[in-house]
Amino acid sequence: MKFIGFLLLYCCLLGTLKAQTKKPASLTLGKNDTIKTYLTIDSGRMIPWIVMQDVKIVDTRIFKSKADLDQFNRLRYNVLKVLPYARFAGQRYRQLQRELALTGDRHKQKELINACEAQIKELFNKEIKDLTISQGEVLIKLIDRETGNTSFAMVKDLKGGFNAFILQSAARIFGHDLKETYDPEEQKDIEAILRQAGYSYSNY
Repeated sequence: MKFIGFLLLYCCLLGTLKAQTKKPASLTLGKNDTIKTYLTIDSGRMIPWIVMQDVKIVDTRIFKSKADLDQFNRLRYNVLKVLPYARFAGQRYRQLQRELALTGDRHKQKELINACEAQIKELFNKEIKDLTISQGEVLIKLIDRETGNTSFAMVKDLKGGFNAFILQSAARIFGHDLKETYDPEEQKDIEAILRQAGYSYSNY
């Protein structure tokens, strides 16, 4: 009698072990199942991998005083105000570089440069001339961030050193420096504002 009980217990254990080591049934696809994905087998269940969008984790900045908060908010306003102009300048400059690379005709290249200059001047006469000094300073920095070149270097490259000198002298009168560069480490507040707005570099 004990032997029979032992035998039954052994058979039950053996069946349990076989059930645990048995591989799950292969996935049967229907005629409309066209999406392929990786699976993870967890306790015999097949769990599909789902790719989700990146989750951005940002900290909340605490300002020492209301004056610091007001200063940051003014900077944020100025950055978002001039960002479209910097983006336009970057896009137009890259377009010009592509067009110049496609022709070796100096006359044609001069026409392309003049057309670009006229387009920039039109934008300046309509909107940019009304920017404040602070906004102009931010714009110069963002153009360098957007193109990888200072405003002075771009003018010198396209219109020559003399024209760049004249524009730099004029900019100095209004408190600007066309040779101003952008450093993400030095301009942490501007960089934080741009990233919070979901904007990254365009010159890469």
